[in-house]
Amino acid sequence: MKISYLSTFYPFRGGIAQFNALLLKELSKENTTKAFTFRRQYPELLFPGKSQMVHPNDNAEVVDSIRCLDTIDPISYYQTAKHISVFHPELNIMKFWMPFFAPSLGTVARKIRKINCKNIAILDNVIPHEKRIGDIALTKYFLNSCDGFVVMSQTVKNDLLSLKPNAKYIELEHPIYNQFEAKIAREEALAKLKLSPDKKYLLFFGFIRKYKGLDILIQAMKHLPEDIELIVAGEVYGSFDDYRKAIDTNKVADRVHLFNNYIGDNEVHIYFSAADVCVLPYRSATQSGITSIAYNFDMPLIATNTGSLSEAITTYNAGIMVEEITPKAIASAINDFYASDISQYKSGIQKFKDIANWEYFANGILKLYSEL
Repeated sequence: MKISYLSTFYPFRGGIAQFNALLLKELSKENTTKAFTFRRQYPELLFPGKSQMVHPNDNAEVVDSIRCLDTIDPISYYQTAKHISVFHPELNIMKFWMPFFAPSLGTVARKIRKINCKNIAILDNVIPHEKRIGDIALTKYFLNSCDGFVVMSQTVKNDLLSLKPNAKYIELEHPIYNQFEAKIAREEALAKLKLSPDKKYLLFFGFIRKYKGLDILIQAMKHLPEDIELIVAGEVYGSFDDYRKAIDTNKVADRVHLFNNYIGDNEVHIYFSAADVCVLPYRSATQSGITSIAYNFDMPLIATNTGSLSEAITTYNAGIMVEEITPKAIASAINDFYASDISQYKSGIQKFKDIANWEYFANGILKLYSEL
């Protein structure tokens, strides 16, 4: 079967590009595929990070893609549809995570329907974490351009059905991110990060955005024993000033270790080898790709019980859920984690890994296509 995949690919960086590259690789084993990506993904003025593009030291998966779609140039929407139509796919896959992309992706999807091509969207979010006027109208425009949907959490499924009650969908677990270098000895990882081996380490990993609650975790540090320290690894979206203020106000600067830059694939294993547990102190969530990185390294999670985070944690006994999104509640859960038999979480993580692989995910998409 011919499959086009319109989304973020190399040379763009980030978890979505990584997801797309791994899924495309799996789909290409049994199908003829072609990747289409952006000429311009976000205008620089609207992009809160340091760079949208891969750096030489990122060690990213190189994908041969056609760069044709400009999100703020409507002429490119029609040009992209033409590029895809020339390939003449039977199935077109898109990734959707915020309403900003609805006009470009939705218009292309509508155009290629004319060549009898089905559109399936993988939905990271339907209702965005950071809401703006017009979000619902834009999202509906995109949803109505698609024939089927892949959701990876109950929360996203419910949001989808609230806006499109008759949606045809399949619910699949988010696959494990397994493209990284292998885990190394804890002592070696700590030496690379110039951290003491005599401490216990929590890990906050990934892009730093307000809804992810890093400030709450920083406040929780003052309620924890002195031998528990925090590694913060990831690029900040916007300003770090509020987090710096929280560190100073709570007098934990000597226990919070900052690595505030984009973490390339060749470095990820170092942070997950150094820490004991990954903490997701989110204010809101659907699912999180960080879960699939942590489980790749057999690392349990401590997460606030928001959105559908519990589905990948409680269901598999792969960590601890925090019922209140407060510093004291998070600190209490961290203390409970260190007081427990940490090895108990490993079997649950393995159960998740046995299910959530890229072959399973690709087969789920093809099953949905056969039902459309």
